[in-house]
Amino acid sequence: MKSRKPSIPYLIWMVIFTLIPLVTIIYYAFTDKSGNFSFEPFKNAFFYGDIFLKSIWIAFISCLICILLAYPMAYIISRCKEKTQSLLIMLITIPMWMNFLLRIYAWVILLQNNGPVDTALSLLGINANLMGNAGTVVLGMVYEFLPFMVLPIYTVMSKIDNRLIEAAQDLGSNSFNVFRKVIFPLSIPGIISGVTMVFVPSASTFLVAQYLGGTDDIMIGDIIDKIFWTDQNTGSAISLMLMIAIFVFLIVMNFFGDEEAIA
Repeated sequence: MKSRKPSIPYLIWMVIFTLIPLVTIIYYAFTDKSGNFSFEPFKNAFFYGDIFLKSIWIAFISCLICILLAYPMAYIISRCKEKTQSLLIMLITIPMWMNFLLRIYAWVILLQNNGPVDTALSLLGINANLMGNAGTVVLGMVYEFLPFMVLPIYTVMSKIDNRLIEAAQDLGSNSFNVFRKVIFPLSIPGIISGVTMVFVPSASTFLVAQYLGGTDDIMIGDIIDKIFWTDQNTGSAISLMLMIAIFVFLIVMNFFGDEEAIA
């Protein structure tokens, strides 16, 4: 009995904050406004299929850019001295100490018309509409979630045994082959963790597109946020579809992680 006691708070937490909300969402997704069983919410949800796919696409692009930026950053940090590593990791995580919304407001101030960036570009003779487009939404996504990609990759890289690298060098491998055959394969679990931590919130977030995007850049999270107050059934159906898509994505990521572990 003693071994089960520590799990009781966890079970209570899971029931209250995970199981009950999930059951509620499922209930509303399969009922109409009268409480009768119906697939009508899912029929209504399919009207937003193009926005759903666009959200997945923007999340994919944001995730890809995060990988391209985070991987060299994590590699460089992992090769530094321990004190330098701690300093650089702290600098990367400092923005995460601030509220999510405040960080978005900061970008709005920077990129708005007649803002600092727009003024600087105007002085250079460049006229660009920086706000209200998909590129700005991706920029906001990358800024918000880049630390979640850097940290797991760095954690894995920092644990790579230097003796493996030295052995590869002793066997005649140059720097490129050492990276290709030793460092990169061993860092794949960190990449998988980072992709999971970035793609999932990117696909479901709604504040970034609201503040940085235009009318054509609305994401599925924005639809859920707006429609849930007037039509809980359709909002629940969209939410359930998004949860299923994310769940499938997590299964795929875990499959690749298991394959790497076996290899």
